[in-house]
Amino acid sequence: MIAAIISSIITGGIVLVITLFATSKIITRSNQAKIGNAEEQASKIIDSAKKEAEGIKKDAENLKKEARLSAKEEALKLKNELEEEVKERRNEVAQYEKRIITKEENLDKKMAALEEKDQLLTEKQNDIEVIKNEALELKDEQRKTLEEISGMTGDEAKEYLLNIVREDIKDESARIIKSIEEEAKEEGEKRAKDIIVSAISRCDMDHISEACVSVVELEAEEMKGRIIGREGRNIRTFETLTGVELIVDDTPEAVVLSCFNPIRRQIAKIALERLVADGRIHPARIEDMVEKATKEVNSVMKQKGEEAVMELGLTGIHPEIMKLIGRMHYRTSYGQNVLKHSLEVAKLTGMLAAELGEDEKLAKRAGLLHDIGKAVDFEMEGSHVQIGSDICKKYKEHPVVINAVESHHGDKEADNVISVLVQCADTISAARPGARREDIEVYINRLKKLEEISESYEGVEKSFAIQAGREVRIMVVPEKISDSDMVLLARDISKQIENELQYPGQIKVSVIRESRAIEYAK
Repeated sequence: MIAAIISSIITGGIVLVITLFATSKIITRSNQAKIGNAEEQASKIIDSAKKEAEGIKKDAENLKKEARLSAKEEALKLKNELEEEVKERRNEVAQYEKRIITKEENLDKKMAALEEKDQLLTEKQNDIEVIKNEALELKDEQRKTLEEISGMTGDEAKEYLLNIVREDIKDESARIIKSIEEEAKEEGEKRAKDIIVSAISRCDMDHISEACVSVVELEAEEMKGRIIGREGRNIRTFETLTGVELIVDDTPEAVVLSCFNPIRRQIAKIALERLVADGRIHPARIEDMVEKATKEVNSVMKQKGEEAVMELGLTGIHPEIMKLIGRMHYRTSYGQNVLKHSLEVAKLTGMLAAELGEDEKLAKRAGLLHDIGKAVDFEMEGSHVQIGSDICKKYKEHPVVINAVESHHGDKEADNVISVLVQCADTISAARPGARREDIEVYINRLKKLEEISESYEGVEKSFAIQAGREVRIMVVPEKISDSDMVLLARDISKQIENELQYPGQIKVSVIRESRAIEYAK
């Protein structure tokens, strides 16, 4: 069985080999036939291409001949056109040459005419020179004749005539100037009166004369004993903290606060009124109330400064200057409230400036700040004018405002119209009936001087002039002034007061040295 299978496989393989061999022979013959056909076609294509190339070559030669003929014809045409253009240009040049020749002929004729005129002018100039020389000779002869007749030289006669004319003009100009000055003066005075009267009538301000005492009313007479305290400790504490003299006398249901410094007096009044209303009066409570009253007064001064600035419609005021303006609410000068006076001066200055066409806002600013030095003059050395000038310079105020402050009492020359208007408004405000009282100012200056003398010594903490200037109380630093030094200090101050001040009666100098030990129970 196996042998039969193997024999059949071998037989199949032989048949397959024979079939493949026969097939390859057939394919080879077919390929050879195709190659032969392709070669024949290729030779035909090559022959055809050669024939076409020969035809194209002949065509190219024909085109080349045609192009040469066309180029020759175009060149001939261009040559003819250029010859025509050259001919036209030559004709134009010939015409230009003719025109130029004509113009040259005309110019030659004009030059000849000008030469003739120049010759004539030269002859005339020569004639003029001759006439001029003759005129000068005649003038010299006339001058000599006039000098012989008048007995003066020409310069002397000229000076004589000039003097006569000068005198006539001088007299006439003097009369005219005098007339103009009189008219201007009359008109200026009339106009100034109208402006000032108008400004005064439009400015309505209250005038009050401040006193140097304040009265605090009491609900009951027994409250006086509480105010004084055991062995007077309450009243001593109150006077020491405030610098105000508290007068408890027979006035029914009232006590009096006396102090030349209105800010101190106001603080003391507020503190005492609250102590009386509360009923609890002892040193610790007094200290607390005085501190609160001080804060309240500072707040009021700030508010008053802001109100004054808003009332005048001003802007750009430095906050520190605004505080100083508020301090003037409690400051008096010759019995006149300084803030009200400054507001009045500001309004008057603004109205006068508006009438004259000046800067109204700047004028109001200068009027409001002209007495700013009075807000702190009792705390600093120097006049209120110098202090005010320094304050304005420190806070970069306008130069016109600074000059108005410096010149409103004539300490410095006014260099602008607004400064002069501030002077006028200040005088008007002070001249109102009842606006000022001279005696109070003298009295306040004396009290200020008392405190200044006392505080000029080393070791003095603070001093207060009380009892209408009949006593000055001096608080010293315990670490710097001993008990024995107090005697010498009181004596030195009293001697200086005697030498520098004038006052009725006598002044009591009280030096107080107080030591405190404070501890807190926790």
